[in-house]
Formats: sequence, C-alpha cells, structure tokens
Amino acid sequence: MTTHSSNPTDPLRTLPAAKALVAAAVLAGVALSGCNDRASQTAARATLVRTTIVQPRDRQASLTLTGEIQPRFRADLSFRVSGRVVARTVDVGAHVNKGDVLARLEPAEQQADVDAATAAVASAEAQLRVAKATFERQKALIASGFTTRTVYDQAQEGLRTAEGVLEAAKAQLGTSKDALGYAALRAEADGVITARNLEVGQVVPAAQPVFSLAQDGERDAVFEVYESVFLGETDSRRITLALVSDPAVTATGEVREISPAIDAKSSTIRVKVSIDNPPAAMTLGSAVAGTVKTKAQKDITLPWSALMAAGRRPAVWTVDPQTKTASLKSVTVGAYEAGQVLIKAGLEPGERVVVDGGKLLSVGQSVTEEGDQS
Repeated sequence: MTTHSSNPTDPLRTLPAAKALVAAAVLAGVALSGCNDRASQTAARATLVRTTIVQPRDRQASLTLTGEIQPRFRADLSFRVSGRVVARTVDVGAHVNKGDVLARLEPAEQQADVDAATAAVASAEAQLRVAKATFERQKALIASGFTTRTVYDQAQEGLRTAEGVLEAAKAQLGTSKDALGYAALRAEADGVITARNLEVGQVVPAAQPVFSLAQDGERDAVFEVYESVFLGETDSRRITLALVSDPAVTATGEVREISPAIDAKSSTIRVKVSIDNPPAAMTLGSAVAGTVKTKAQKDITLPWSALMAAGRRPAVWTVDPQTKTASLKSVTVGAYEAGQVLIKAGLEPGERVVVDGGKLLSVGQSVTEEGDQS
C-alpha cells in the first residue's frame, strides 16, 4: 500500500501560493511607482498666475450726491385780513413782479369800515368847527369882561377835545383804508410762485399762508447728506455742480450752511451750497449732482480679483520672489470701490500679489508669473 507524506513544505502544494505572493508584490510595486510619479508631477507642475507689485499711489477720491436747486430766499404770503376769496390771478410756476395782485378778497366788510370811518371824520370836523367858534366867542367876551374865566376855560377845553376826536377819526379812516387795500394780496418781490393753498370761494383767516414765493436772485443747491460723509477730510469747500438731466450744464459753488441738527426721519443733515452765477438752465426744482474731492493720500489699491479669504478675514495671495511659492496673507480693507479695494494694512510696498488665478492656489504651491503689472 502506498502512503503520501503530510509535510507542509511539500513543493507541490506551496507552488500556487508562492506565485500569488510574487504577483501581489509586483502589483504593489507598480502601484507605488505610479503614485510616486503622480506626486512628483504635481510637485513639479506650477500654477500660472498673474501678479502685480504693491506700490502705494497718490489717490484723490471724490464724492457725488444728488440735490435740488432751491431759492436763497423764500416767503410765505398771506392776507392781513380775513374774508372770502373772489379772485385768484396766478398759479404755481407763474413768475410775478413786485406789486402784482395775486388774489383778492370780497371787500364789502372793509369798504363798510372805510365808509364808517369817513362819516366819523366828517362828524369830528363838524364838532371841531362848533368848538372853535365857541372858543373864539368866549375869547372875545373875556377880553371885554362879559364872561367868566371858568366858561372861557371850558370853551378852550372843548376845542382841544374836538381836535383830538378829529385826529382819532382820521387815524381810524387811514386804518380802514389800509384794511381795504389788504383785500388784495400783492407780491412783495420779484419771483416765482412755488406753492398755492387757496381757491376762489374759500374763506381764509388773516395770516394763513396761501402762496409761497421764491424770490429771484441767488440760488442754492440743497443736499441731504449722511453724517458719515463729514468723517472724511475734503480738499476744499468748493463743489462742482452739474444738472442730472444735462451734465453739460455745470457750475461751481461753495458750502455756505450746514444744519446743526440731524433730521429725525431721514437721519441726514441738510447742506446748502451757494451757486456762483447759476446758468439759466438750473431752474428751481432741478435735480443737480454735486461732487467734492477728498484730500489726496497714498493708498494701496488692488483689483477685486486679488481679494481672497483666510477664515473669516480678507486675505491675498503673495508670491515669494526667491522660492516662487504662494502664501496666503491676511489684510485689512479700508474701503470697497467699483472694481477695486483699498488695502489699509497687511501689505508692504514691493510685495508681489496674485491678482488673477488665486482660486487655484494652495499654501506653498509653486507659481509661474504671467507678466508683471507694476
């Protein structure tokens, strides 16, 4: 009978296992070789970026706000007497001259007062004539000794009283005539009617504003300005003005008044700018743009594309000139403007900053520069 050995080192049984181990080793070597190749290729391949050298530049910013052309002097016109409106001769936008009649009240009441005052004057004049004749008679009698001193003094006092009554009657007549004249509302100066608050048939009390008159002459550009604007330093108090509807129409002005109080509703401050020789096209109510320049200062400006983030802070990619590798550097932004940002701190003059291609970078990565923008 034939027997087989159970020795575990039997070559016939270990051959397949050996082949499997050899194959696994070969595959592992190939895999490791491929990984090393890719790592070396990644390390060797540099990212193409566009950079610029940081250089502070003299910069003068400007601030532009929109305002409105308003008159320097404005007056609210009202009747000095009460009554019913019987005529209105002007409307909003009409240009009037000094003395022009704007509206009239029914003058019946004022005319009655004039008639009564005229009659009072006539009565006082008659009383004065009687008193004067009596005094002259007593004066002659006392000279002849045919009257007493008491009667003479009474006659003289009656004359003085009659003279006083006549003066009072004349004053009342003048007041009544003035009141009759107040039944017609007249323009107090040349200007433009900007508001109206009455209609024919309406009963208006005395001193109630019924018209607003913008006087001819000097004009102001009025702006509603936020308080933060005053935190910056302006180059001067001179303002450049231009019509919003036609920017070719320009003028210059100077700040003449700044309101000391902040408007509770809009949280703004009213600023009035006097206009030097305003063009005819800058009519009342026209929208105007006012531009003021700030003081020149050295700022570092970068395009928006250069701005990245390091956590929650703004940052930029900088390139080491020796190793040509990228590093992320936190910065402090002073202001954001159209197309660019102002860097307040974090960069030094001469540093090279990536302005395009930064989204593909990682810390320590090699870069290839595509032209320098200095």
